[in-house]
Amino acid sequence: MTASGTCGFGPELEPFIDVSSLGALIVKGTTLEKREGNPYPRMAETASGMLNSVGLQNKGFEYFRENTYPLIGRYNTAVIINVNGSSIEEYVDLSERISELDNIAGIELNISCPNVKMGGMAFGTHLPTTEKVIRAVRKVYSKHLMVKLSPNVTNITEFARTAEDQGADSVSLINTLLGMAVDAKTRKPALSTVTGGLSGPAVKPVALRMVWQVANAVKIPVIGVGGIMNATDAAEFIIAGASAIQVGTALFVEPGTPVDIIRELNQYLDNNGFKRVADLRATLES
Repeated sequence: MTASGTCGFGPELEPFIDVSSLGALIVKGTTLEKREGNPYPRMAETASGMLNSVGLQNKGFEYFRENTYPLIGRYNTAVIINVNGSSIEEYVDLSERISELDNIAGIELNISCPNVKMGGMAFGTHLPTTEKVIRAVRKVYSKHLMVKLSPNVTNITEFARTAEDQGADSVSLINTLLGMAVDAKTRKPALSTVTGGLSGPAVKPVALRMVWQVANAVKIPVIGVGGIMNATDAAEFIIAGASAIQVGTALFVEPGTPVDIIRELNQYLDNNGFKRVADLRATLES
C-alpha cells in the first residue's frame, strides 16, 4: 500500500507506475473543510529520514467528491481515504459522507490529529479519547475501518487493543515520530512549526518493534509502516507480524518503489520456500 500523504491522491503516481497494481492506494489526508496547511518551510531532510509539518493541506471533502473521486474511483485496487478531524463530530461527519462513495473500500482513521476541544492533545495519545472517536466512527461507517496509531505513546499495545475492542478492522502503525531540526548557522528551527513528524529509515527499528508488539496483542490485521525502502524491509515487517505494509517516504526517492517491492518480495518468497505472503507472516524465531 502507499502511505497517506506521500503520493497525493493517486493520479500523481500515474506517470511512474500502474496504480491498479498496488495492493491498495491510501490517499492524502482529507478533512471536512479546506485546509491551507502550515506555513513554509514545512519539510526538512534529516539523517536517514525527513521531517514534515505540512498540516494536512487539502481542498476539503466536497472538492474531493466532485473532482478527485471520479478520477480515482476507476482504479482496479482498493482505494482508502485517510480521515482527519479536529473533533469527534468532524470525524463522524466526514466518515458518514465517505460511506456514500461506492468505490471507496475503506477509511484509515488518523487519530494523530490535535483535538481542539482538549487543548490540542492528539486523539491517539489519550486512551479514553481514542476509544470515543473510534466507537463514534464505527457506528456510522460499515466498510473497512483501519486505525492509524501514533507511536508517541508509552504503551502502543493498549491503544491497539482499544481500537480492536471498538470495532476496528485493522490497525496501521506507525505514524510519524515527533522530532525537530535546528539550523546551527541561523539558530532557527528548520520547520516553521519547530517540531514535525519524523519518517524514513531512521524510524524503522521503532516501527518494527511496535508492529511486533501489536501483532502479538491483537487478532485483527496489523499494517506495518515506517522506513520501508525495499523488499527486505517489507519482509522484516511481515516476519514480525504485519499482514501488509505501507510505503511512504521511499516514494519521494523513487515513486516506483511499491511496484519494485511487490516484484522483489515475490522473488524472496520463491527463494525461501513460501507460497504466499501469509505463510511468512509472524514467523519470527526467538
